[in-house]
Amino acid sequence: MRFALLKGACCAGAAALSLPFLTTSAAMAQEVASDEAPVADRQADVPKPWQPLADDGVTLALSYTGEAATNVTGGLRRDAAYAGQIYVGADLDMDRIAGIGGGTIHAAITNRHGESLSALALGNNTSVQEIWGTQNTHLAILTWEQKLFNDRLMIEAGRSQANIHFLNSPIYCNFQGNSGCGNPTFVFKNSNFTYFPASSWMIRAKAEVLPHVTVHVGAYEVNPDRKRASDHGFNFSTKNATGVIVPWELGYSNEGKGVRLPGHYIIGGWFDRGDYADPLRDDQGGIAILTGRDPQTRKGRSGLYFRFDQRLTRPDPRSERGLSVFGVAMTNLSGRVEESRFLDFGVVQTGTFAGRDADTIGFMISDQRFSNLAMERMRAARVSAGGDAAVSRHQYMMELAYGAQLGPAIRISPNVQYILHPDQTGAPFRTRDIKDALIFGFKFTIDAPTLLSGGR
Repeated sequence: MRFALLKGACCAGAAALSLPFLTTSAAMAQEVASDEAPVADRQADVPKPWQPLADDGVTLALSYTGEAATNVTGGLRRDAAYAGQIYVGADLDMDRIAGIGGGTIHAAITNRHGESLSALALGNNTSVQEIWGTQNTHLAILTWEQKLFNDRLMIEAGRSQANIHFLNSPIYCNFQGNSGCGNPTFVFKNSNFTYFPASSWMIRAKAEVLPHVTVHVGAYEVNPDRKRASDHGFNFSTKNATGVIVPWELGYSNEGKGVRLPGHYIIGGWFDRGDYADPLRDDQGGIAILTGRDPQTRKGRSGLYFRFDQRLTRPDPRSERGLSVFGVAMTNLSGRVEESRFLDFGVVQTGTFAGRDADTIGFMISDQRFSNLAMERMRAARVSAGGDAAVSRHQYMMELAYGAQLGPAIRISPNVQYILHPDQTGAPFRTRDIKDALIFGFKFTIDAPTLLSGGR
């Protein structure tokens, strides 16, 4: 069921057919529980959420996510910030409601509030709180999903975002920083990849072409109006749209009955046919950051990525305890872009101490490599202010996070993040490097239907 993964805090996505805005490890364990485990045992471990309209074909979701962060060293100055999200959603089973087999309506509204520590105090281009962005009340999802040919083909259309359908995994949101959760940040720096909750018109299709092999492709409207702070998501006009972005993926998964160590291996990419601002030049060919003129408007970018996650250990097939690894490699193929390459690698251990089978401990590190165009812009700004041109080409972001399940409905995740060579996006005319930043973070999620059920 789609809302099985709506029980933790990830704005960007959990699995190709699920929404991860509130993903906890407990929810993930429920979703991927081994077929080797006795059914009675699995059901006994899964609390039944409060769903008063389930018999009528309506599944409700109500969740809250909070993320706090403070830098104890480094950045532009010391500060603290908090960002939160209320998520209200519903799935309508159109087979039960109207006799339309395989049809489902998905709807969701969010309220995001709070501030970003990166914007306030760090000066870098990637938030350490993934829930921050589009800080208002917003119609995030309104789509029709139709399954055909014994569920081998799925088509979805309506108002939604590319990042909850492509380039995401539940494992990413064991972390708080936006370098990995909910999607690797590179795609947003180098394309018009649409992001939650800023919804626009879309259509996508996913087909199982061979056992364990899927093809997934979509088209999403690129419209700068949809990302404005004043937009509420209820304006369905395509006025001012500049094109579409077309993400695609070819994936292999060995999940299934009797598989003890599941894994996912995916190659994907995007064709961006929307307008974008040149990262260096202004409308008259000068360096925009120095002249203050509008940047040149460009059109057409593309990129490629490979990503995987693999379970390495699972001592007990009836338990989700075990070690998993994941990685992402991304590169630009065409266009004038901010970053030329992105690498991400992490490990997550599910089941930590005795009696803590749903807890996780994870570590991840990412490497953002800036393009020659971005380097020229950053050097020009620093030299113009009287500094030197010794700007770092790489920004490294690291995070160590512990996820503790406090009953079936509440999860907390204290974390420590470190940014090596923060870029100076937030302070381009600073004459010296921003100091490396050490950040303490705290993320928590509450799933109301499970809480109201009393965990039964």
